Amino acid sequence: MHPTRTLTFCCLALIALAALSKQAFASSSATVGLCAGPGTHYTTIQAAVNAPGVTTVEVCPGTYPEQVTITQNLTLKGIASGTSDAAVVVVPAGGLVTNGVTDLFGFPTAAQIFVQGATVTISHLTVDGANDGLTDCSIDAIGIYYQNASGTITDNAVRNVLLPPALQGCQDGLAINVESNTSTSTVTVSNNSVRNYDKNGITASGPDNGSLGPNVTVTGNTVIGLGATAVIAQNGIQIGYGATGKVTFNSVIDDIYINPSGCAPSCTGSSGILIYGSANVTVTNNTVESTQLGIVPVTESAALTANGTTVSLNHIGGTQLYDAIDLCSDGNTAKSNVIYGSAQSGIHVDDECPPSTGSDTIVTGNTINEACAGVLLGTGSGNTTVPNTYSNVTNTTLAGDTCTPSYGPSKQRQSLRPSAYRPKR
Repeated sequence: MHPTRTLTFCCLALIALAALSKQAFASSSATVGLCAGPGTHYTTIQAAVNAPGVTTVEVCPGTYPEQVTITQNLTLKGIASGTSDAAVVVVPAGGLVTNGVTDLFGFPTAAQIFVQGATVTISHLTVDGANDGLTDCSIDAIGIYYQNASGTITDNAVRNVLLPPALQGCQDGLAINVESNTSTSTVTVSNNSVRNYDKNGITASGPDNGSLGPNVTVTGNTVIGLGATAVIAQNGIQIGYGATGKVTFNSVIDDIYINPSGCAPSCTGSSGILIYGSANVTVTNNTVESTQLGIVPVTESAALTANGTTVSLNHIGGTQLYDAIDLCSDGNTAKSNVIYGSAQSGIHVDDECPPSTGSDTIVTGNTINEACAGVLLGTGSGNTTVPNTYSNVTNTTLAGDTCTPSYGPSKQRQSLRPSAYRPKR
């Protein structure tokens, strides 16, 4: 072979090998902990995340007292070893501190896992917020927080995102929080176990200015509130402030606020699934049990309506004090839901959330067993409320916005505004 051709061949081979080496480096994995796993081993999750070129971080079973920040595309997942499958992120010994950033509305946050501006998958991890060490309401505790980010949060357990007892009325404490000021963020929150949270179990928020926020799919999660409490009005799942998407196949239970005395004529309450100032959200095939309100789409303002919400094929039982489905917006559809044991109405076509008037809504094909009114009609116009199937209801349909329960607290329905988690300003 000619020497020049030999040199050329060698150079091309070296270039190819360099390219392959670079590609392998760029897709490398790292392992945290002592179990067998790929790539270099690290003692902390943050060290593995920060390692150059790492795109997959596998976390061995064990306890990891740290706060983790991720700003590059990455997969972070717990792995099994031997008989254990529990990689647990806990609060560091000194307590939670801010992640060096604020939320989109200027409020300091202390997230246990914080994802910013990247596409990230987090799976098979336990995030435990017990003993967070916070001393006042100036910092919002969050378990997993996506800010202007995309990706998937799946098969995790997020628990004990609770402020100390003296601070549990601060309206803070979010187990999973997705927040974006653009519609380009797309996040799936699926198959997580969420319990023992302060304000909300799963939250998605837009920019609160009339523009669209993140598009979220919240599906297959089990969300368990504190049960009856006079401390804070919780929400199991909240989509609000311009966030869009769908809420499907979740199980939500035990979000009940015991209203303090003297709250009339209006009170605040907990919701299983709250759509707050977000339009055209789909809520289907969920099970909501033992909550104060079941499913509630609420208009906040002319720029932040919950109009066009679809509520269908849900199973809602045992609401405490209030309605199973409260449609406090316009142009909604409530179809083929199964409702039983509602403390107030089964479905309320509500006119109490201006500028929405409870109009142009379709309520059909629902099965309602035990309520003071199967469908409480409000005062709106252009609504379709037949046919539905009723059993053991005092009134199949009833005009206005109040009905007298046949059991439980013997009082007229009070005007209720769900207590949404509100972005701080």
